[in-house]
Amino acid sequence: MSTRRAVAQGLAAASFALAVVVTAAGTGMAVPPPPPNPSDAEIDRSREAANSQAGRVGALTNQLAQAESRLVALQSDVEAKMEEANKALVDLETAQDDAAKARAEADAARRESDGANQAIDAARAQIDRFAAASLRQGSSVGSIPAYLSAKSPEDMLAKSGLLNAVSSSQLNVMDQLERARAAKANKDSLARAALERANIKQAAADKAKRDADGAQAIASQAQRDQVGRNQQLESERGTVEQALVQAQNQVGGLQAQRQRYQDWRAAKEREDAERARAAAEAAANQGGGGGSNNNNGGRPGGGGSARPPVVGGGSASTVISRALAQLGVVYAWGGGNAYGPTRGIADGGVADAHGDYRKIGFDCSGLMIYAFAGVGIKLPHYSGYQAQAGRRVPLSQMRPGDMLFWASGGRIHHVALYIGNGQMVEAPYSGSRVRVTSVRYGGIVPYATRLL
Repeated sequence: MSTRRAVAQGLAAASFALAVVVTAAGTGMAVPPPPPNPSDAEIDRSREAANSQAGRVGALTNQLAQAESRLVALQSDVEAKMEEANKALVDLETAQDDAAKARAEADAARRESDGANQAIDAARAQIDRFAAASLRQGSSVGSIPAYLSAKSPEDMLAKSGLLNAVSSSQLNVMDQLERARAAKANKDSLARAALERANIKQAAADKAKRDADGAQAIASQAQRDQVGRNQQLESERGTVEQALVQAQNQVGGLQAQRQRYQDWRAAKEREDAERARAAAEAAANQGGGGGSNNNNGGRPGGGGSARPPVVGGGSASTVISRALAQLGVVYAWGGGNAYGPTRGIADGGVADAHGDYRKIGFDCSGLMIYAFAGVGIKLPHYSGYQAQAGRRVPLSQMRPGDMLFWASGGRIHHVALYIGNGQMVEAPYSGSRVRVTSVRYGGIVPYATRLL
């Protein structure tokens, strides 16, 4: 074979191989330029930053949980102080009624005593006039005119007996009036003593009401301060959570870049291998066919979602669904009935400070009334009575649809509905809304009440 012929054959083989490569590129085998490939140090630094932010979020979450527990304790104290203020108000009203009654009785006794004194004074004046007339005529009984005017001995005796009877009658009336005056005076004295005792009770009740109002005001201020602290912590946690999301996004972005680079490198290796194979076949067969190589791969993914509340079937599901349907409804002290939210009532304290009497919403026991009305169960609008409305079970055996209660000083002041997975739905306190939250074990009574 001549040198020219060998060169021609080499050029032909090279042209065929080039054609195979161009054809392969035209069918989508060509790989684009490499994407950025962050270093391990960059990824580690971004991961450390994210972990740091996550640690701050965790710390703030713990602080917020403690603050929430403190707020719940303060709310319990406020509720107890509200009850004490209400009791003081009832006692004051009772003392005021007693004092008003005592004043009325004292006034009546005084009028009766004054009337008796006037009657006695009038009778005494009449007797004095009778005695004066008798003395002027030289007789202690005024009998001289009777004797002088008598027409006969029989007439004289009759007139003398009449004068004696009149004198005796006047003296008897005087005696009766004196006894009446003494009785009225005693009654007046007793009435004044009763009035004095009633005034003392009213003064004590009034002081108790002022003290209770003062204690309630102090407790309410502490609660408001704690609400401000909670809001500050929530705001700070929100800022840190936002920074955490950004840091996590940065980590995710770098990891995604690394993954894209690794995917590119794998594709580039496959392309290089395909080109080499195609070139080898072209050189060996000068136009032989090729093959195909499908390499479909995938990365296992993972994910998760928060477990939904485990709700009971039938009536429990109905009760829980009705309660959850009210999420976001405002708290209104005294609000809520079997048909839904109602206008709150005035309490003269914390609820009034939040304007509950102007709001349409639920309080804690009102929400329970609405939830259980869906299955035909009627509950009183008082958490203490609701705790006695069903069978008591240990907290370790509580299940969705049970009611949970909290007490302070032995008195129940709050109720919530357990919905499963350690969560409950409640109308917490004035200034809040119906919400779902984790079960709080501080101050909780050691049993759940089961109606279903």
